[in-house]
Parts: sequence; structure tokens; C-alpha cells
Amino acid sequence: MPDGSFAHPQQRSFNPYTDNGGTILAIAGADFTVIAGDTRQSEGYSIQTRYAPKVFRLTDRAVLAVNGFAADGNMFVKKVKQRLEWYRHAHAKDMPLRAIARLIQTMLYAQRFFPYYVYNILGGIEEDGSYEREACRAAGAAQSLVQPFLDNQIYFKNQTAAPGQSHPSHLPLPDVLAIVIDSFTSATERHIEVGDGLEIYVVVAKGRSPQGLDTMRGVQEMSARPDGDRMFVIRRDLKKD
Repeated sequence: MPDGSFAHPQQRSFNPYTDNGGTILAIAGADFTVIAGDTRQSEGYSIQTRYAPKVFRLTDRAVLAVNGFAADGNMFVKKVKQRLEWYRHAHAKDMPLRAIARLIQTMLYAQRFFPYYVYNILGGIEEDGSYEREACRAAGAAQSLVQPFLDNQIYFKNQTAAPGQSHPSHLPLPDVLAIVIDSFTSATERHIEVGDGLEIYVVVAKGRSPQGLDTMRGVQEMSARPDGDRMFVIRRDLKKD
């Protein structure tokens, strides 16, 4: 050009993604599953909202936790719920947990050329018991803080059992809830993108005891049928600074 503005190669870039912080985790028990996430949505040093749920009820026995880019996460959950509704209308029943896991894999793979910037953790109860692909998993901003703690407390890594004893294969529900609350409390103290509120979803297998969960403070039962799997949600406050 005469003015020399294009004398050298020009580069233009477009990045539609951003990371909105937050942390999610899930722990599988012998007859229950716990899925939790904080409620802060932020970008850099700015808090966009103090209540942005990251854990969503899909069916009576399945819960999905989504973290990463909030816009992609909300759209992905909306599309998953839509597909589950189509399945319910076509088959007059809810989609099994294994099928939901495969559905999510397929939907994410279909978007591989313009992917959803989301990290998903699916938890729930399978028809033949708890579908334990992993005993515990954390994702999000504080994953590097929370996952080693879960490895130590759930997998008992770097712990030596007492002579003549062995580590339990599954922890009881009260112990798991205490670990979840401690995980988010410590993450909130150490990470600016985690905080404000905590939502914990608990799915208990049909016919199993909620182990005193239904009498705890701040617990809301979300079960659709009293004779099926039971689902509870626990809400707690975290630091807001």
C-alpha cells in the first residue's frame, strides 16, 4: 500500500474462550455418590457473580458437574438435558447412567473442531450399583490443590495402614462430606477463583440408608419418587473475599 501499512505481514487473532474459574469434584462411595462445586464465577480479578451453579441434576440418579468457560458450560448442560428429554419421551424412562456417559462423550467429540471449553464430571447410581469408573476426581481452578488431598484421603496414597489392618475400600457418607467441605474450605483460602458458596449433591442408592443426611442442617431432598434412588442437595457458605 502507498502508506506502507501493509508492508509487513499482518496477523489477526480471535479467541472466543475465557476461563471463569471455580472448582468441581466428585467422590464415589459403596452405595452413594457425592458431586460438589462452588458458586463463584469470575474472570481474572473480577467476580462476575457470586451464584453461578456448576452442578446440575440430570435424572433421579445422575448429576453432572461442569466447569471452565461458563457460557459453553451452560449451553452444554442445556443440550444434554434436551437430549435426555427426547429419550424420556421416546422410551418412557430415564436414560441409564452408562448411556449418559456415552452421550456426553459423543456430544463433546462432535464439537472437536470448535470444542466446548468445559470440564465435566458425571456422577450417579447405575442400575446394578454405583458405577465407579473413578473413586474421586477434581477439576477446575483449584484442581492442583484439591486432587492431591483427595488422593491422600480417598485412595490413601502416602499413608501406611496400622499393623494388622488395611485401609477401607469405601468411606462412610459423613466422612466423605467432611472431606468435601474441607477441600473447598482450604481451596477458598488459597485460590481467588474459588469461593462464595458450595453446593453438594448426594445420590443414595435405592433402599440404602442416607446415614443421617435427611436430618442435617441446610439439606434439601430432591427425590422425585420416595421408593427410588434418593437425591439431596446441601448448601454451605464459603468466604466471599
